Amino acid sequence: MRKVIALIGYFLAGVSILALAGCGKKNEDDMLAKIKKAGKITIATEGTWAPWTYHDENDKLVGFDVEVAEAIAEKIGVEAEFIEGEWDGLLAGLEVGRYDIMANGVEITDEREEKYNFSLPYGYIRTAIIVRGDDDRIKSFEDLEGMTTANTISSTYAQLAEKYGAKPIGVDDLNQTIELLLAGRIDATLNAEVTFYDYIKEHPESGLKIAALTDEASLVAIPIQKGDGSIDLMTEIDKAIEELRKDGTLSEISVKYFGKDISR
Repeated sequence: MRKVIALIGYFLAGVSILALAGCGKKNEDDMLAKIKKAGKITIATEGTWAPWTYHDENDKLVGFDVEVAEAIAEKIGVEAEFIEGEWDGLLAGLEVGRYDIMANGVEITDEREEKYNFSLPYGYIRTAIIVRGDDDRIKSFEDLEGMTTANTISSTYAQLAEKYGAKPIGVDDLNQTIELLLAGRIDATLNAEVTFYDYIKEHPESGLKIAALTDEASLVAIPIQKGDGSIDLMTEIDKAIEELRKDGTLSEISVKYFGKDISR
């Protein structure tokens, strides 16, 4: 009898140890707990795509995404630490845990949802086909067939152009894209409607124009690693976005950078 009791005791002790080990692992994997312990959240962004994320005349990182991410970090109770890089490497870095989240006008797509979890949308945008002012060949997305466009290759803009039969070439940022377009080396480029308006505001002499717009708006959100460890963080980010929408902060930041409210 004593042996049976002893064996039961050893068994229960073993179960307790395994349970504690499991809890420890869960805590180790909990991204929100890690972020709060570190007192900061790392945010991937380009820093070259005005007015979303760019450097002002004093070389300070600013933009719609930058201020939204800072506001989310403040709601969570931590500092926002931005890590800049080229678009094509940002999502890949997020996937392997190089950053906690990404704030860079990231649109939700079926393909991306297979790899990442997404927050509630904080921006709603339409995609524009941008061409030179003297070029009337493109009047719809169907007219992209056989045309040459330029965008960062993994962007939704390049994918959309390819879907309509265009031949997209890869570039590093918006400035390089516009240079190619103005030089006549590409026929068009696809980008956010609001990005075009911001560019024209700063460069009214460029002579660029919008040839066509998508009918429906794309949803811009915060991508994060998939997995149980990111659930609490995503819940907290969603809560922050809802609060920022209700108190008018998202609208205020949007009007500041786009001249209109894209948060609804």
